[in-house]
Amino acid sequence: MSTDVAIVGIGIHPFGRAPGVSGRRQAVVATRAALADAGVGFADMQFAFGGSHSAGDADTLVSELGLTGLPFINVANGCATGGSALISAHAAIKSGLHDLGIVIGFDKHERGAFNTDPAEHGIGAWYGETGLMLTTQFFGMKIQRYLHRTGIDVGVLAKIAAKAFRNGALNPNAWRRTPLSETEIAAAPMISHPLTQYMYCSPAEGAVALVLCRADLAHRYTDRPVFLRGATLRSRRYGSFEVFSPWLATEQADSPTVEAARAAFEQAGVAPEEVDLAQLQDTESGAELMHMAETGLCAHGEQEKLVAEGATEIGGRLPVNTDGGCIANGEPIGASGLRQVHETVLQLRGDAGAHQVPGRPRVGFTHVYGAPGISACTVLTR
Repeated sequence: MSTDVAIVGIGIHPFGRAPGVSGRRQAVVATRAALADAGVGFADMQFAFGGSHSAGDADTLVSELGLTGLPFINVANGCATGGSALISAHAAIKSGLHDLGIVIGFDKHERGAFNTDPAEHGIGAWYGETGLMLTTQFFGMKIQRYLHRTGIDVGVLAKIAAKAFRNGALNPNAWRRTPLSETEIAAAPMISHPLTQYMYCSPAEGAVALVLCRADLAHRYTDRPVFLRGATLRSRRYGSFEVFSPWLATEQADSPTVEAARAAFEQAGVAPEEVDLAQLQDTESGAELMHMAETGLCAHGEQEKLVAEGATEIGGRLPVNTDGGCIANGEPIGASGLRQVHETVLQLRGDAGAHQVPGRPRVGFTHVYGAPGISACTVLTR
């Protein structure tokens, strides 16, 4: 019996703002699209994993999808909720417990910055009073530290953001679909300004669903399966510099992204050099910059040259965030990691339309990062 895993159905509800449409309804739309894509019904699902931060419990979607008695497990893991749900489904199939199931991620956040209580993370109130629970403050500090240590010029951040908006303009499911120039972006302060949205992503709405099965059964549902070769998650170690960490060790350890990416490539039997396109967590343009190196796709300090020569563009040798990433799509926490996989499946199928990577890409990589320092990575092949 095969223990490899295939993705045979994908569905998405466009990201952004959907007035009058609940997060649950968006999840139902994405789920029905994924089931139709695989040519199956919800009654065929042997299991489900799903998550949402602000829009309700995923398991209650059975009220709309079908009261079939399947095991439906809620997943909550910060911004890595979608990636964690996918890893859970991957494990359920590889273990031999199930043959066919679904993963659903969705959210509908209020306008404004994410508001998190320090006590929920075991941190004193002082941390919030300093402003560091506002993630834009922390990540602004982290990227400036990274730029200082690597010698990369701050101007690269505007280039990365401009790419995100160009790609988002080509993606019919993106929220921000107006291209912005580097000049417009660079003129905006990095923090505490209405134009902050141009450098940072915004809380948003949206939903994604994926149907997975045993790889040797994929031909029953599609003639273009995409194989989930690696799916891993790691949490922070002592000394790594992560969001919602109230201290900094004298010697810095690797980020959980480094370990998660390394494990995903090892599990997949694929080298970073073989990746044809990557979707990286870009809650701000600096995150994409850092994660390019942390995932092993390039060396620290090499990113500036790659961006300058166009290597990370859709037509470049290492396209990154081909659908516009979080910057153009916003971040509905439960759906964000699954959006990356949805985009990668589209690309490997050759179905990405105006933002399709040329040359029939074969290997895709995804990475999502969440508080308080967790990273989930996948390797996909066609």
